[in-house]
Amino acid sequence: MSSAHPVEMLTAVQAAALWSGILILLLIGLSGLVVRRRFRHQISLGDAGNPEMTVAARAFGNASEYVPAGLVALILMALIGAPVLLIHGVGATLALGRIIHALGLTLQRGTSLGRVLGMLLTWIALLVGAVTLIAFAVI
Repeated sequence: MSSAHPVEMLTAVQAAALWSGILILLLIGLSGLVVRRRFRHQISLGDAGNPEMTVAARAFGNASEYVPAGLVALILMALIGAPVLLIHGVGATLALGRIIHALGLTLQRGTSLGRVLGMLLTWIALLVGAVTLIAFAVI
């Protein structure tokens, strides 16, 4: 029986797959929020000026704008041989940032700590991913 920690036993591709799956589930959940609000308010297209609809659409839209770049970074990091723990760090930071941002946007009005913290975590994850990819490409 191996004494390695379970996280260390995952390959880089498995780590990228784990965080990619979690982020895709987040997108599905936020999409479901939009659909539920469309049904509730009988809005088939756009937001019809309904603040709840606008918020739900922006929570999904914002995640849809940032998650794909993160998914690409995670997958490429795995393919170039980045350390598994670094992939977990980027994936966890991105997922946490996107979740916190969505909660800050949907549960509070206006600027909120959740939105600010969520964006900071998102930018940190994307920055670390970008620097890692560039470093592996040129070193």
